[in-house]
Amino acid sequence: MSHPTRKRSRSVALCILGATAFALAGCREEQVDAQAFPDLASCKAASAKGGLFSVDECDQAFAEAEMLHVESAPRYDSLQVCEEQHGEGACGTEEQQVSNGGSGSIFMPLLAGYLIGNMLGGRGGLAAAQPLYRNGTGGYTDAARSNSYSSNAGKAKLGTSMFNKPTPTVGKPPMSRATAMSRGGFGSAGGSRGGFGG
Repeated sequence: MSHPTRKRSRSVALCILGATAFALAGCREEQVDAQAFPDLASCKAASAKGGLFSVDECDQAFAEAEMLHVESAPRYDSLQVCEEQHGEGACGTEEQQVSNGGSGSIFMPLLAGYLIGNMLGGRGGLAAAQPLYRNGTGGYTDAARSNSYSSNAGKAKLGTSMFNKPTPTVGKPPMSRATAMSRGGFGSAGGSRGGFGG
């Protein structure tokens, strides 16, 4: 004859285990269809061939990426430090890249593409975007330095957190060589992604 307390504690343990598994499953990040483009024309050309995004979404996403670039691009105190992080010829002054008057003594990487996520699924869904920059190793990274990509073109399934708004850098002191190095170099921090599929 089995003891009633033993049966009860076993069923409680199974119930707790089931609840834990459900909670863990709920914590998995949602994946969305995403595509990277080197420029707006590439997005519009893909749209004409039945791509993930409409022409209007391309325009909206490119405008959002440019806005995030102005607000959140990494800023450096010299062209040399910027090029050490992003590659030769991949930087310009804030003054050249910010339409409302940036500083000629602050340097930012040039926008090297943009990443769009289809946040609602299906063509015509809500699109979110991130600016992409060259990193010092020949790949690409986002403004938050949280992810690296081998290309600025192609498709992938990405977590929705890839489209979180990066921390603003406008108005903050630019990074020096020491600051950039203490952060491990631009694009080498955080997670890394492979290339995008075709």
